[in-house]
Amino acid sequence: MKILAGTEFIESLPALRNGTQDRFEEAVRPIVEGVRCRGDAAVADFTREFDGVALSPGQFEVTAEERAAARAGVSDGLIQAITEARDNVTRFHEKAAPKSWFTFSGDGTLMGQVVRPLDRVGIYAPGGTAAYPSSVIMGAVPARVAGVRETVLCTPPDMTGGANLLVLVAADLCGVTRIFKVGGAQAVASMAFGTRTIPRVRKIVGPGNAYVAAAKKLVYGSVDVDLPAGPSEVMVIAGPEADPDLIAADLLAQAEHDPFAQAILVTTSEPLAARVQERVASRLKDLPRRHIAGKALDDGGRIVIARDLGEAVLIANAYGPEHLQILLDNGLELLPRLENAGCIFIGPWSPAAAGDYGAGPNHVLPTGGAALSFSPLSTSDFVKVSNVAALSQAGFEAIRPYATLLARAEGLAGHANSLQARGDKP
Repeated sequence: MKILAGTEFIESLPALRNGTQDRFEEAVRPIVEGVRCRGDAAVADFTREFDGVALSPGQFEVTAEERAAARAGVSDGLIQAITEARDNVTRFHEKAAPKSWFTFSGDGTLMGQVVRPLDRVGIYAPGGTAAYPSSVIMGAVPARVAGVRETVLCTPPDMTGGANLLVLVAADLCGVTRIFKVGGAQAVASMAFGTRTIPRVRKIVGPGNAYVAAAKKLVYGSVDVDLPAGPSEVMVIAGPEADPDLIAADLLAQAEHDPFAQAILVTTSEPLAARVQERVASRLKDLPRRHIAGKALDDGGRIVIARDLGEAVLIANAYGPEHLQILLDNGLELLPRLENAGCIFIGPWSPAAAGDYGAGPNHVLPTGGAALSFSPLSTSDFVKVSNVAALSQAGFEAIRPYATLLARAEGLAGHANSLQARGDKP
């Protein structure tokens, strides 16, 4: 992991953030176009090319028999773990579910909003180097809480042409309607445009690697997408009192996701920085996914020495991490100053991994600096809102003079006439 001063890190952010995005978009563009033009045939071709599996369109969808077999193949303990995580995430999202509202004025005018769920959404659950039933929970639960009627899940096939058993069980426990063994950019494109086999959805949500994130960006407009959710990242702000072994474990937890992941430590303590480096190297040796994590740390790992906590906050707000961990005495006092982060974890008992596996908050979070503008996945992503206005005659007469004046000022005589015509009525 490279060691940088705070100002050096901030100056290096453009290169750290934007170095590969164009390459990913160019790589997935022919995949997206292929699926748009050739449908199922292109999906089958890309599945054979990228996943090494020959599936006909008739084999894309997971059958009821496959779902039942998955339940039988997963231990009771894991089923209980998925159930507990689902229930925690459900309780969290029920608190934030948007609701319709109306107000009535004294003159009889009604104003408000009607909140309705989307009718069909697509969920992407990553696979390949690892399978993520937790991502199924994070996509399906807020959709269900919001009232979505049909959820379509895409996840990559394994080498036998099946789907990961834990992903299937999580989908069942979270009420997913249909599951397809299709992954990568071709999955995103198939849900965006629809094929003869895979239905078109209104919105695509869920995390993925850089290729999935690029595909979501390319299909946006043909379909809605949730947020930029590419390779994982974590930033830890730690004081000299923090445990270097815990920090090393937390950095490696995100680095093992993807070779393009980023793991950043920000501290005011040079001795702590040195100890963390030692513990990272030691823990990495025993990590099963050490080749992935090692590549991520070589390319996207940084230890930043800040002058003080004020500069540490400045660095965090400039970076906008997906996961931000605060390992400081009285870390809650820093919360009002932390403006840009997907999810903030405070204290030694709140690792990002707890959020990944069902503490309650959603783990589909903005990455690549998108936390400066975007929010985590929530029930709000699964609804659409219609504004409602039912003016009484008195309410209309109150706004007609200035509305007419504004319409004429904008040169829209038809608008002014529409307003004035009602003023001419007895």
